[in-house]
Order: sequence, then structure tokens, then C-alpha cells
Amino acid sequence: MNNKQESVSSLQLASLLLTFATGSSIIFIPGQMTNAAKNGAWISILISYLMGAIILAALIYLYKRAPELSWVEFMRKTVGNWITTLLLIPFIIVLFWQLAAIVIEIGGFFKSTMMKDTPNSIIQGLFFLTAALTARAGIEVMSRMFTMLLVFMYVFVVFVLLLASPLFHGEYLLPVMPEGFKPILYGAYISYGFPYAEIALFSLLLPFTRKKESGRLTKYLQLALFINCLTLILSILCTIMVLGPMSGHLNYSLFQLARLISIQDILERVESVIGFSLIIGVYMKAAIVLFMMTTVLSDWFKIKDNRFLTYPVALIGLLLSLSMYPNEITYFVDGYTMWGLIDHTAYVMPLVIVFIVALFKRKKAAQ
Repeated sequence: MNNKQESVSSLQLASLLLTFATGSSIIFIPGQMTNAAKNGAWISILISYLMGAIILAALIYLYKRAPELSWVEFMRKTVGNWITTLLLIPFIIVLFWQLAAIVIEIGGFFKSTMMKDTPNSIIQGLFFLTAALTARAGIEVMSRMFTMLLVFMYVFVVFVLLLASPLFHGEYLLPVMPEGFKPILYGAYISYGFPYAEIALFSLLLPFTRKKESGRLTKYLQLALFINCLTLILSILCTIMVLGPMSGHLNYSLFQLARLISIQDILERVESVIGFSLIIGVYMKAAIVLFMMTTVLSDWFKIKDNRFLTYPVALIGLLLSLSMYPNEITYFVDGYTMWGLIDHTAYVMPLVIVFIVALFKRKKAAQ
């Protein structure tokens, strides 16, 4: 079936947005944010969330201008073919990098926690194969399946946080800004790049929304983004209250928090639940990004069926994931230092350019 014939409800698209923004960030963000912004990491999340809400509002505005057009078609109509090509080249390059980076994260997690002797090529190859099979099934299948998996992921995370509540120390949350406001701004930069600047990618999925439900789209998408913000803030606060100053020095701090849970020698090793949540989250995000890749490439080169591109794109992503970084430390230093700048340049700036030109043309037409 041609992917252009597929459609999802506004609620299903909101579920995909929540999956995309929360999937891997709920595990990776708490440690990185507390390392950068200390106890004020939750303030950093609020700042970057506001930026993400603005990006989402701009996306919805442009989508409602021409809901029948794909994002690439809308760009061509607004800024012309040549500028569209210039904007899409870095967009696609960075999207390939992000696809590989998502799976590098899960490979690093397995190598450092669960499957230390398993080669990265096996772990990452299996993830790409599973993501490719899912993306090839189409957005309708993904939206239904991911909604269920998202519920499971949230149940697991909430379950672990409730079990960890006896370990909470509220005094660890103070002082809120031990080193002033500058670290909070740096933390906001990190969380802006991952996950909030990535919201611009949903310009590729908005045209799949059923047109009769577009009236509820804004409400559902903004609600999904707000839930994501609350989830990240809650996970950060809980890890700080349990791990204190150590929370910023541990990768996968939510996983490390789960390791501390022990209830009378009856309930132990619950970190496997968090590990399973991470596997679900990374798998879902990788499948969504892979679907986005095939969508934008098929629209750009006017290929009727994007499924034709799924396996070649997944293979390129696998090769990049195995060759881009020599080790996990290099990936974290590069990724969390440059991610915000890269995502803003490749994803957000094209949106800003198209938005400004679309506003200018509308005002000109109204005169």
C-alpha cells in the first residue's frame, strides 16, 4: 500500500509524539541533565519545553495552511525547488546521524550493564532489523502498537519510582542553583537539542493525520508534549532525591536508581524493568526516525512507495552506528555537546525559514 494512503487519528499522532520525545530521553536525560545543571536540571527542562512548544505551534500552523501537502511539497510551494534542496541536504544528513546515534545509545547501555560480552554489531544489527520491519509496516501499524508499548513503558517506570520512594531524601534537592543560573542554561541547551528540537521532525508526520480530526490536533499534541515535560522533570527529581550529588556522574541514572531497590529480599533486581523500558523506548524511536527517513526521501525523489527504501536506509544506519564513534565516551562528549546546535541548524532553521516566508506570502496576498 502506498504510504500516502495511510492515515492516523490526532490522538494516535499525539501518542507517536509522546513516544518519540520520551522513548529514550527518560533514561538518558536525567544523568546528563543533573551533570550539567545540578539540582536546577528541572528548570532547564521547563525552559527547553517552552522552546519545544513554540516549535510545535509553528508546525501545526504550517500544516493547517495546506494539510493536503507533504512537508517537502509544502517547502517547494513556499520557498521553491532550489532552496528546498539546499535545506533538505543537511536535514537528511543529520537525520541519518540521528538514526545511527539512537542505536549507538542502546548498544552502549547493553555493553555497560547487561550484555557486556556481546559484540555491538549483533546488538545494533538486531535493533535495526526490528525497527526496519516495524517502519515498513507503516504509520498505522506503528501508531497502534506503540500506544500499547508506551503504556507498558510508563507503567514500568512509575512502578520503579514508587518502589524507590522510601529512598527519597528531599534535602538533596537543595540548593536549587548551587552554581548560579549559567549551568541551568547549559542544561536547557542539552535538553533543547534532545528531545525538544527534534519535534521539528514531526513536520513529516503531520500530513498523515485524518483531515476530519485536524481540529483536535493542537490540543492533543500540546498535551503529549506537556506529559513528556512532566515525565522528564519527575524522573530527574526522583534520581536526585535518591542518588544526590552522584546522580550527575552516573550514566543511566534511572537504571542505577532501580538497582538500589530491595524489599526484604523478596523484590530485587528491578533494574531489569527499567532496562526493558529503555529497550522499548529506543526501539520505538528508531522505528519512527526510520519511517521519517523513508518518507522524506520518497517525497524528495518522488518515489511512490517509501517501503522500497526501508532496508537500504536501515543498512546505512547500521554501518554508520558501527563506524562513527570509536567508543561510548567519544559519543557522549560529541553527542551532548553538539546535539543542540546540530538539531537546531538542520531541523529547526528550515522550519523557521519556511514559517517566515509563509507568513510574508500570506500578508502579501492579503494586501
